[in-house]
Amino acid sequence: MNRRDFLKAAGAGAAAFAAQSFAWAAGRERPNVLIMLADDAGYADLSCFGSPNIKTPNLDALASRGVRFTDFYASAPNCSPSRAGLLTGRFPARTGIYSYVPHGGGPMHLPETEITIAQLLKQRGYDTCHVGKWHLSHLDRPSQPQPRDFGFDHSLGTSNNAMPTHKNPVNFVRNGKPVGKVDGYSCQVIVDEGISWLNGRRDKTRPFFMYVCFHEPHERLASPPELVARHKDYHNPNKKKRAKMPVYFGCVENMDAAAGRLLKHLDETGLSRNTIVLFYSDNGSVHPESNTPLRERKSFVWDGGIRVPAVMRWPGHIRAGSTCSVPVGGVDMLPTLCEITGARAPADRRIDGGSILGVIEGKPARPGRPLYWFFYRTKPSIAVRQGDWTLVAYLEAADHRFSHSIDARAMAYLKKAKPVRFELYNMRSDVRQRDNLASREPRVLEAMKRTLLDLHQDVVAEGPVWRWK
Repeated sequence: MNRRDFLKAAGAGAAAFAAQSFAWAAGRERPNVLIMLADDAGYADLSCFGSPNIKTPNLDALASRGVRFTDFYASAPNCSPSRAGLLTGRFPARTGIYSYVPHGGGPMHLPETEITIAQLLKQRGYDTCHVGKWHLSHLDRPSQPQPRDFGFDHSLGTSNNAMPTHKNPVNFVRNGKPVGKVDGYSCQVIVDEGISWLNGRRDKTRPFFMYVCFHEPHERLASPPELVARHKDYHNPNKKKRAKMPVYFGCVENMDAAAGRLLKHLDETGLSRNTIVLFYSDNGSVHPESNTPLRERKSFVWDGGIRVPAVMRWPGHIRAGSTCSVPVGGVDMLPTLCEITGARAPADRRIDGGSILGVIEGKPARPGRPLYWFFYRTKPSIAVRQGDWTLVAYLEAADHRFSHSIDARAMAYLKKAKPVRFELYNMRSDVRQRDNLASREPRVLEAMKRTLLDLHQDVVAEGPVWRWK
């Protein structure tokens, strides 16, 4: 089904999906849900994804007890839009999150009218908690919606990165109140908070949804000296990176240790038996070598910016040690969790993701909805993946001045710029995206172009216009 056909069928599909999710979930115990999100970890930054340097025994163990996704895609190639896509099940530009929410200024934020996983699960009786990086609004600006407005009972987070570094951060906000300096490394701090919240719940028979957003390994980097020392002999021909990479590697390993503590707590309290655990990265790494063998890095719609390491465990439902090569992504999590829990996906708006319940349970994959990315700052600016094929597109007005985040000029540009040049790649035979097949596969090209053009027009038309005073 191409995107045009999907748009015509969306209304009927939403009603059918709601009925299906209730039918599947009827009479079943509602599982707990834990989503752990890394910040800027690349496709090859876990040892179970081939890292020759980084050791991640806890996330490797998680993969060995569940499924490792080889073709899992973040919703965007940078922070804020990726999180918007995960929480809403909608392509980020629909929600008005076109790039990252900048430090200290600008009107862009996740609109309060958006509906998140936390809100939907809360309606099903879930306790809800967010810890770590938020980056969908400013936590020090009450005029913008806060985590509680999106369904989180409890939140300890930062508007953007841990500052001044991951060590002893000073910018955490707990339920609207600044905390001040916190001793320790950010990943360990937020896991401490998460465990404390789990232990302090009044009614532990209720299911929970915990959204754990690590700051690591996003800059500004800091990691325990013993982890940095493990990589002191790492040699990088790039002198500027030579000193930085051991700290970067240590950040990933510290995050793995923190994740391991949280997973151990679930084991010791008996919660693991009925908890869905998903770990993935919000986008690719800033270091191209960390995205091997994929092309490019964070902020690009080449696969190096959007295809990320991901593992999921759900005892009794996901076969231990399995691998999934079906293209799925963060935008699919809301409809998947709705089907599993019986929550009702919003019927008054476009939900772009699709449930992957059958896929993770090992059933034959159905023809997938297209995955779509729009990031106006880089060239190419648009990508669509459907099945084995990826189409990337460049926007007109190549001389446009791209702002680092977004401003009034960028807002006007991204609303009007049209796709003008296309490249086609077969992701099964060309994972590095080096062989442009546009001239050799005209039928595939035309079908993918129709899908991309229809999607892009629809998504950008829906996205709100932000205005600067």
